[in-house]
Amino acid sequence: MQRLPALFLLLLSAVVVSLHQCTAFKEADFKKCASSGFCTRNRGVKGTQYSVDPGTVKVEGADLSATLTSKAASQSFNLTVRAYGPTVRIIVDEHASEHPPRYQIPDVLMSTLQQQTTKWASSQATAHTWTGSIGDVTVKLTFASFKLEVLVGGKSAVVLNSRSMFNFEHPRKKQEGDPADWWEETFNGHQDSKPAGPEAISIDMTFSGSQHVYGIPERATNLALKPTAGSGVVSEPYRLYNLDVFEYEHSSPFGLYGAIPVLLSHKQGLTVGAFWLNAAEMYVDVESVRDGQAVQWITESGILDLFIMTGPSPKDVTSQYAAVTGTTAMPQLFALGYHQCRWNYKDEADAYAVDAGFDEHQIPYDVLWLDIEHTDGKRYLTWDSRLFPNPIAMQEDIASRGRKMVTIVDPHVKRDSAYYIYKEASDNKYFVRKSDGTEFDGWCWPGASSYLDVTNPEVRSWWATQFTPDKYKGSTKHLYIWNDMNEPSVFNGPEITMQKDVLHYGDVEHR
Repeated sequence: MQRLPALFLLLLSAVVVSLHQCTAFKEADFKKCASSGFCTRNRGVKGTQYSVDPGTVKVEGADLSATLTSKAASQSFNLTVRAYGPTVRIIVDEHASEHPPRYQIPDVLMSTLQQQTTKWASSQATAHTWTGSIGDVTVKLTFASFKLEVLVGGKSAVVLNSRSMFNFEHPRKKQEGDPADWWEETFNGHQDSKPAGPEAISIDMTFSGSQHVYGIPERATNLALKPTAGSGVVSEPYRLYNLDVFEYEHSSPFGLYGAIPVLLSHKQGLTVGAFWLNAAEMYVDVESVRDGQAVQWITESGILDLFIMTGPSPKDVTSQYAAVTGTTAMPQLFALGYHQCRWNYKDEADAYAVDAGFDEHQIPYDVLWLDIEHTDGKRYLTWDSRLFPNPIAMQEDIASRGRKMVTIVDPHVKRDSAYYIYKEASDNKYFVRKSDGTEFDGWCWPGASSYLDVTNPEVRSWWATQFTPDKYKGSTKHLYIWNDMNEPSVFNGPEITMQKDVLHYGDVEHR
C-alpha cells in the first residue's frame, strides 16, 4: 500500500518536468550580445577619442550647436544641445553626405514641443568648456575629450561620456577585408543583409551618487535594475527589442514584448530621467561604480537623440517625459472593470453561457472578449457565420446588462485575394515589403500573411476607417478592439519576428 503514494509522486514529478520542458524559455531562439555584431563591437569598449571643435561652438536661443570630431576615424558630426526648461536634449547626427540619412522617428514627439524651447539664461565659453544655465539646471560641455555634464542645483546629476565609451559608427563603402558582421549576419539560418553597413552608436552615462537605476521595460526582473557589468558580474546586458516572448525566465535581463528606452536614476533629493528617442535594437549595461551608477547604451542604428529630464522629483520627471511624448489616454470607465478573456469561446452559445454564469454566481464583470476563433478562417473584422450567426443580437443582449464586448484584430492579414481587407491593402501597396520590393510574406495564425506598414500615415488612416460599423459588418457601438501580436509576430521569422532588412514607408529598413 505504501507504494501507491510513492508511485503517484513519481508520476506527478514526471508531469511537472514534462510541463517545464514544454513551457521553458527557448533561449537558443533569441539573440544575445555575442550574436549581435554591433553589441560585441562596442560593449565595454573605453578610450574612444571624440572632441568638440571650439571654433564651431555657437549659441542661438535654446540651441548650442557645434562640430564633434572623431580622431580615430577622421569623421565629424553635428552636435546640438537644446533646452526645454528643465529638460535638456542632446542630438548627434552625421553631416549630409552621399550616404542616405539616418532614420529619425516621426510622429512621437508632441507637436507643441518646439513651443517649449527655452533660451539659455547664461552662456559662457572658454578655450576648453562651454557652460549654460536655465534656472537650477546647468550644462557643462568639455571640448578636448568630449564630455557633457548636467547639474541640478549645482550638484552633478548625470555625466555623458565620462568613461569615454561614446562611439558613432560612420558611413562607409564596402571594402575587401571588412569584418563579416559589418555587412551581413546569420542567426539560426536567417540571413540579415546590411546594405548600410555598421551604424551602431554607444554612449555611457554616470548618475553621480545614485545607488539604483530603474526602467527600460519590459522584463521580468527587479524594479531596481541589477548590475550586468563590472567586477565579478557575469551577465547579458538588458536588451530592448520588440519580440513575441510568451515564455521567459524570471530575474533575467532579456526583454519581453515591448521596449521603451527610458531610464530613471534616484537618489536622496533628486530623480533624473533619460529617454533615447530611437527605435532600433538596443543593449544596456548597468554597473555600480565608485561615484554612482554607470550605464552604457548601445543601439544598432539611428541617431543619438537623448532627452535628460532633471526632475527633481519622480513626479516632475514623469511630467517632463509627458511633455515630450504626451500623456497616456484616459480609458473609458468600463475599461477599468473586470474583463473576462480566454482562448477560446467556441460559439455564441458558449459566450451566452459564460455571461450567464457570472450572474448565476453573482460575480460582477464588465467586458467579454473573443479570441481569433470567432472569425471566418482568421480573417480579422469578420465573423464565422456557423459559430456566430447573430453577432449584433449577441452584443445587444450582453450590452442590455451594462456590459461590452471585445474582439481581437491582429496586424497580420491573411493572404487571400477574396478577402476584402487583403485585396484593398495589397492593391494600394499598404504592406511591408521584402528587400527586393515585393510584398513580405510571413507566417502567423492565419497561415501565409502580409503585414500592414503602420509607419505609413496613409496606411494608419485607412486602417482606422475599417473599424466603423459600416465597414466592420456585425459590429455595434458596444464592440471594442483588442490589438494583439503587434511586435510584430512572425512564426517563421528570425526570433519570431520579421527580418531586419524588410522595408517600410520611405524604404526604411525594419531594423
